[in-house]
Amino acid sequence: MLTAEQIMASHKANIETLFGLTHKAFEGVEKLVELNVQATKAALAEAGNHAQAVMGVKDAQELMALQAGMVQPLAEKTAAYSRHLYDIAAAAGADLGKTLESQTADAQKQVMGLVDSATKNAPAGSETAVAVMKSAVAAANNAFESMQKAVKQASDMAETNFKTAATTAMNATKTVAKKR
Repeated sequence: MLTAEQIMASHKANIETLFGLTHKAFEGVEKLVELNVQATKAALAEAGNHAQAVMGVKDAQELMALQAGMVQPLAEKTAAYSRHLYDIAAAAGADLGKTLESQTADAQKQVMGLVDSATKNAPAGSETAVAVMKSAVAAANNAFESMQKAVKQASDMAETNFKTAATTAMNATKTVAKKR
């Protein structure tokens, strides 16, 4: 049975974890806001420069060349923005995952401690029930570990697919820009 001190320690640990996660979430939001401010400043500066360049155009051919020259840099900047955005989200997700893994491991240890304690204090003749309970806890732990591995594999695959798509898009943009 849990003592009042154990319950209070558990609540304190949970509150500390909650504040830690909140802090990490705000760090991610700060990075996202910073990225968006930088991207907006750059876009405004480029729009101003482009408007000035358009004002200096002498004919339609020069205008077409000016417009075509903007396609590749715009695609590169969009890809870079997407990469930064993905990196911020991936880092925040990794931090959250590590914290949840740690919390889950601690919870699993506590449950196993309770099961062991219950086993020691179980009345004679309840060995079968205890064995079933231990087996259920072990099965739940194995299922959770399998789920964690599957999520990790899916995350790794998504990251690989994202990088491949970004590289393919950049190469396609460079090819189109060269043809013009």
